[in-house]
Amino acid sequence: MEIKRITIVGMGALGVMFGDFLTEKLGKERVEFVANSSRIERFKQDGIVCNGHPCDFSIVDEEEKGKPADLLLFAVKATGLKAALHTVRNKLSDQTIIISVLNGISSEGIIGEVYGMDKIIHCIVQGMDTIKDNNQVIYSHFGQFCLGIVDESAAKQEKLQAVVDLFSSIDMPYTLEDDILQRMWCKLMLNVGVNQSVMIYEGTYGTIQQPGAARDLMQAAMKEVIRVAEKEHVYITQEDFENYVNLVDHLDPNGMPSMRQDGLARRKSEVELFAGTVIALANKHGVDVPVNQKIYETVRKMESEY
Repeated sequence: MEIKRITIVGMGALGVMFGDFLTEKLGKERVEFVANSSRIERFKQDGIVCNGHPCDFSIVDEEEKGKPADLLLFAVKATGLKAALHTVRNKLSDQTIIISVLNGISSEGIIGEVYGMDKIIHCIVQGMDTIKDNNQVIYSHFGQFCLGIVDESAAKQEKLQAVVDLFSSIDMPYTLEDDILQRMWCKLMLNVGVNQSVMIYEGTYGTIQQPGAARDLMQAAMKEVIRVAEKEHVYITQEDFENYVNLVDHLDPNGMPSMRQDGLARRKSEVELFAGTVIALANKHGVDVPVNQKIYETVRKMESEY
């Protein structure tokens, strides 16, 4: 199995960053975005700039048929996932591999319910500090993919190997995970702490990189994720916790997570993916998560004022 055609849905910060990288490495004849006609028209009018240079992307209409993707990359926000599932409907074949770079731990299940879990390679992306402001995307840390498979099979191994072969050939930063679900929970822990604390304190990464109430909130929220994960038979160690705090401390202090960017744009955030997920699973297992409960209520109140 060889990946020749890559389709991306989502022209947010991550979609643009990865799309720019892939287009530069492989050419626009092999890399495309899929969108509806109104989004295509908006791109034609406004363009996209990534780290100072205009992006020359191939963008195809969602109505196009007969050219399925070998690799389909979901790079939308959770609030746009339902629409994206419709947008990509003509880009699937029996052989298509799907990767989601959405935050949280639920997008793979949602996508798989529609298009089949057999197509999905589980993934998180981490370590980037990408920001999108109107049509401008900037980043100083590209980060990396963490890849793995949940249900071992020869077919899944073949799909994973195809992704690895592609990424290796273009120097895409990646690691292979022996336990991708544990890594996904670690990323959820990170998002629950970082994204929500920076949004509530209306700051940047620098806000949580220094001692104070925001950093305390971040760490308390992360520790509640560890307790809930254990009930789901996923074990996050103290070393994992410290490594992720260390990762945050090395991000650009002037950067900010996507949730804070949503707040600045007065958009609905992904709080359901973060505190909402923690609260739902805590209720399932009878675990108290007062920090995330308070965060959830605070964010919802902030959003009600938009």
